[in-house]
Amino acid sequence: MSANQLPLDDAPAAALVSVERMLSQAHLIDGGHYDELCEPDGEVRPSWRDFWSHLGAPLQDLSRRQHLLTQQIQEDGVTYNVYNASGGPSRPWSLEVLPMIVSASDWQALERGVMQRATLLERVLHDVYGEQRVLHEALLPAALVQGHPGYIRGLQGVRPIGGVYLHMLAFDLVRGPDGAWWVAAQRTQAPSGLGYVMQNRLIVSRLFPDAYRAMNVQHLASSYRQLVDTMAALAAQCAGGEPPRLALWTPGPYNETYFEQAYLARYLGLPLVEGGDLIVRDEHLFLKTVQGLEPIHGLLRRLDDDYCDPLELRVDSTLGVPGLMQVVRAGNVVLANALGTGFLESPAVHGFLPALSESMLGEPLQLPSAPTWWCGEAAAWEAVKPTLAQQLVRPTYPCRPGPECETLYGPTLSAPGLKTLEARISQNPSAFTAQNYVPYAQTPVWTDDQLQMRGASLRVYALSDGHGGWRVVPGGMTRIATRDAGPVSMQLGGSSLDTWVLTEGAVDAFSMLPQSVRLEELAQRQRPVSSRTAENLFWMGRYTERCEQQLRLAQALINLRAIDDEPDEAVLRALSALGITNGLVPPGTPGLDRSGRVFERVALEALTDADAKQGAFSLAFNLSALSRSAEALRERLLPSQTRLMRTMVADFQSLASEAEQEDAVPISARSGEVMAALDHLAIQLSAVTGAQTDRMTRDAGWRLMSVGRMVERLVGYASFLRAFWREGAFQHPQGFDVVLDLFDSTITFRARFQRRLEVPAMLALLVLDETNPRSLACVVRRMRTELGKLPARTGAQDDLQAWLPYEGLGVTLEELCHPETGRKAVQSLLDRLVEAGWKLSDEIGRQYFAHAEPNDSMVST
Repeated sequence: MSANQLPLDDAPAAALVSVERMLSQAHLIDGGHYDELCEPDGEVRPSWRDFWSHLGAPLQDLSRRQHLLTQQIQEDGVTYNVYNASGGPSRPWSLEVLPMIVSASDWQALERGVMQRATLLERVLHDVYGEQRVLHEALLPAALVQGHPGYIRGLQGVRPIGGVYLHMLAFDLVRGPDGAWWVAAQRTQAPSGLGYVMQNRLIVSRLFPDAYRAMNVQHLASSYRQLVDTMAALAAQCAGGEPPRLALWTPGPYNETYFEQAYLARYLGLPLVEGGDLIVRDEHLFLKTVQGLEPIHGLLRRLDDDYCDPLELRVDSTLGVPGLMQVVRAGNVVLANALGTGFLESPAVHGFLPALSESMLGEPLQLPSAPTWWCGEAAAWEAVKPTLAQQLVRPTYPCRPGPECETLYGPTLSAPGLKTLEARISQNPSAFTAQNYVPYAQTPVWTDDQLQMRGASLRVYALSDGHGGWRVVPGGMTRIATRDAGPVSMQLGGSSLDTWVLTEGAVDAFSMLPQSVRLEELAQRQRPVSSRTAENLFWMGRYTERCEQQLRLAQALINLRAIDDEPDEAVLRALSALGITNGLVPPGTPGLDRSGRVFERVALEALTDADAKQGAFSLAFNLSALSRSAEALRERLLPSQTRLMRTMVADFQSLASEAEQEDAVPISARSGEVMAALDHLAIQLSAVTGAQTDRMTRDAGWRLMSVGRMVERLVGYASFLRAFWREGAFQHPQGFDVVLDLFDSTITFRARFQRRLEVPAMLALLVLDETNPRSLACVVRRMRTELGKLPARTGAQDDLQAWLPYEGLGVTLEELCHPETGRKAVQSLLDRLVEAGWKLSDEIGRQYFAHAEPNDSMVST
């Protein structure tokens, strides 16, 4: 039977015809590649026949499901950062609608081979950092191990807690033309992808619920729970009887897989921390939180070894924790994985694993690597040199991205290229490793409304149980190439598939949701707020308020151009001063009263300048800063919040992109269009504020975000009023109207005072009325309330609140309106409030973010 004659007896007739037609249009399998879809005789493999039978719709319906998948990825904000010379933009995570299906029999063989490999690598590490028998007996060349930067001499003889080096392993597998699986690479330092694996599963399984249930696809949740439970059990040995505290250590938001790190931390229930969040005290590791220093007993790390401790490893690392190595040597922290495992990632190690398996396990290697030759052995280099044109040549040691670090495929090289490569290897043979190329198996994907075959690589994960046993996650990360055949790389634009592992038994129905919680545990369920998280929240509040204020200033400027009356010079001078102090225009710009057209043009041009190229930190700049702070808080914010802020930035920046088009009308000549964009932005900012107010947990981080917003509001509104007060701009109705608009209090003023444009009425509403959320008195009252609820630190609340008046604003309306001293009293009050805002900002940073101690010193005494 041919590939376009499918025996799908139980499928609907329409779906059957559609499947037959679409498969007849699929790309033929390339010669020399294993076909995941069909048997050699053209029969569809049983697992795929079962999948098609549960499709329940014509095959063209896959296009609709692919659209739903893409939409879900965008809504969830699933991204992958691709680094290049231009600065590293992030792009949406690439996921295909069809899964990779692994049969139960195939998985059983893979599982046995992966567990054997994991056991072997763990034993190699015990030996290399112990008695080093494998080096003395030349089962592993000492030059390969001790010459590799992943071998850490400072840990020789140091046994990790529980004797576990490898808590999590990843193996990149390819299926050869004969159907056998081969190991292409192994990841032993900080394997990535588990977050994407779960995200892929949640999305794809919902697109095919009938097939997912009927085909007995094995679930993933219990494997993730084992990872956390094993770490907790090991970390309990150094927790001194207290519940162990675990965290997930990320390189930060600029790392290419930051999304999945944040997602994984949230799924596992672990705080997401960066190196700057951690500090060493007396050979113990602590997390800097707004409550103070809290001990950390276990880190699931996503940072490579050499970046982990700038004191003993890579000195230029800004991502690590100074002194971490000493904490490890003292046995006071569990690192998953342990430091010093990186040398096992070298492709050269693969060539020695068969002999190591025979020697250390007494059995042959069940899951082989492709035949491998380390060119550092003279005999190996001489043996592989004649076949160099058929080999993959990889760097033996890690190196910086560039031509010297590329993997080269002999058949793609010209004759001169091969000679150059041979000369490079001969000059430094130990730096190169040659491997036989295994053509990737090809699996079906849905592309351009048709079925195509693409080369696929499968990454599987093995998790330690802490007692010498292993669990292989029943699924994994399947990556596909951008072309029908060739390298598989997410960096080069590849894509991913959900991996369905079938089981002949019952499906594991475990859920990560806790089955039961003891009452005494409930108080411990709140995660600590790290100082970095709190600082990002603090600045997110400030940037939100700052954007609102700049938005109102820009609207006031455009509205001033539209009025029929001649603008009052005092109002122009006040707006000019505020435009400079609030970043609307760069310093030195002629004021509105001197050259109104120049000021307006510069302000409008700077409005969309996200990079502050013109020297003005205007609205687009602060919108981008707000979005970046939200990206750094992925593990705390709802996906809808980060999506809203990304959309807000993109919508506003579209003004700039339109202006950059050839023959486009400059922004300064499109005031109507700019005002429409500002009105749209005002609605979006209102939604952002609403989400911050009503959709976030009221913990210490939220309170610091609220304080940040109030600090910015206090300084900004007091500065608004001060500028107009100094210039005497209230003597003109325009000044009154502009100030009321800046305070967003026009409707309230009109309702209370109609058109009585009198200074006492303005001072009562905008300065002293605690029922008006925009008044200075209300801002100060809210600040006192939130500061009083911050975590107790020695004298912290008293120190912070000392900058604010004890009650109200410390002044009465009569004093502010006194005919002789009132003007000076208002000026003095506004100066004090501006100064208090800046002092509070500095003091909050010192108290809750810095954690500096008087005796911090690099010099021991």
